[in-house]
Amino acid sequence: QVQLVESGGGLVQAGGSLRLSCAASGRTFGNYAMGWFRQAPGKEREFVATIRWSGGNTYYADSVKGRFTISKDNAKNTLYLQMNSLKPEDTAVYSCAASSKYYRGDYIYSYQYNYWGQGTQVTVSS
Repeated sequence: QVQLVESGGGLVQAGGSLRLSCAASGRTFGNYAMGWFRQAPGKEREFVATIRWSGGNTYYADSVKGRFTISKDNAKNTLYLQMNSLKPEDTAVYSCAASSKYYRGDYIYSYQYNYWGQGTQVTVSS
């Protein structure tokens, strides 16, 4: 089992920045990838970014490419999401996820992950 706890959400003005953290505990050595997803009110959960735990290959949704950066600290078992140039449409609950399942391609679908955090609210005001 893997436990994930997000932090760092909050209220920020458009154009501002936030850094989300996701602390992982438990059987983290079995993870192939971790990712961030978000869900806005009335909308389905959508993929934001993912990173391979070994090697560090990253992949981003087009909507955040160039503004968000996903990174990890293996020693601390912590995942990060640096969010810059935030827009009101970035407002959502952001959740981190971990996968102990192997896939050859990028981990961009919810079903590829088997562990989820509780989420942290990010609100961007205009």
